[in-house]
Amino acid sequence: MSEERSGGTLVAEGDGSQDGVYVYCIIESGDARTFGKIGIGGRADEVFTVHYRDLAAVVSRAPLIVYDPTRENALTHEHVQEVVMNEHGFTPVPMSFGTLFKTENDTVEFLSTYFARMQLGRLVEQALADRSDSFVREIYDHLRDAAIASRSNKVIGDKMIMNAAFLVARDQAEHFDSKVHDIGKKFEGKLSFRYTGPWPPYNFVTIRLQLERSASA
Repeated sequence: MSEERSGGTLVAEGDGSQDGVYVYCIIESGDARTFGKIGIGGRADEVFTVHYRDLAAVVSRAPLIVYDPTRENALTHEHVQEVVMNEHGFTPVPMSFGTLFKTENDTVEFLSTYFARMQLGRLVEQALADRSDSFVREIYDHLRDAAIASRSNKVIGDKMIMNAAFLVARDQAEHFDSKVHDIGKKFEGKLSFRYTGPWPPYNFVTIRLQLERSASA
């Protein structure tokens, strides 16, 4: 018996004489769950959870074979995920079709590495967010004394860290331009700046219109 990765899907080669553990998706749950006898393989195997901490793999026992992506198999794989999501209210992380482990212990080991990768990803994401916030604070601090006011707007896309408008007095325009140029040089190679203007101060004007009720209303 040997295992290999093929096309991004973990498969096991064998003659089908023993069962393995077929994984449909990953959910956040610390409690044991069952989802009905809807498992892959045509045997109506029970779908249940295998746990590591607060992570759970949604699995069923299944013949230890290479599963062809036939219409029936693919629909069964998707149906389990739909039941988990629509009937039980979980948000599943889908697994690739055909993901199969020899034992539940192998599945738990996979969950341990999945948990570690997820934790690492969160740490990296938080570190990047903290670094971006630090850059934004430094940019605002550098430009603050050259502007009357500033306003933060919604960023566009996942690469933009700052989208801001600054209200600048006419006699301070050149000074503000110089400050923007200076901060751009400081972050050269780390950040790209796109600076446009001057524009009418519509970011700093709020106009409220109230329709008067007619006398007949």
